[in-house]
Amino acid sequence: MTQEITKLTVKPRIYVASLSDYNAGLLHGKWIDADQDAEAIHAAIAAMLAGSKEPIAEEWAIHDYEGFGGLSLGEYESIETVAEVALLLAEHGGMFGALVEHFGGLSDLDEAKRCIESGYHGTFESIEDYVCDFVEDCYGDSLKGLPDFIRHHLDYEGMARDMEISGDIFTVEYQGEVHIFSSNF
Repeated sequence: MTQEITKLTVKPRIYVASLSDYNAGLLHGKWIDADQDAEAIHAAIAAMLAGSKEPIAEEWAIHDYEGFGGLSLGEYESIETVAEVALLLAEHGGMFGALVEHFGGLSDLDEAKRCIESGYHGTFESIEDYVCDFVEDCYGDSLKGLPDFIRHHLDYEGMARDMEISGDIFTVEYQGEVHIFSSNF
């Protein structure tokens, strides 16, 4: 088991393109680091638009992105939202994007933020590993008093299934790791 959140391997960034150029059949845009404040991103977009060969280049769209941990961004996503998510990804790792998707995407970003702050239990190889640690942490002293034939036959897989079915916990899988969250955070 690891308790650390997986860090991003690719820094969150967006490719912003000038729509005037795009409509004229030209490609003009720029990759912009998204893990900075919205003002800095807006300034980078303005600089990209200022470099356009089109006489009136005012409109832009996000044409590509990377490093958002499986999270989907729209072409006209709010830069304030993009910056907030990118900074949260930098803080919490790529799994945060998968957590946001679990809650239905960017429309429930606040719920995902509350969950990561109040309901995150860590990274495990499996949900059974989490339950084994949980039982050991909560009932370790009691377990030591049980005979081996009982202690070695505890059904952690069944307990994990029951905890998930009952809604006590849920999981988010990201890059081969299982992240455990309380459902009641």
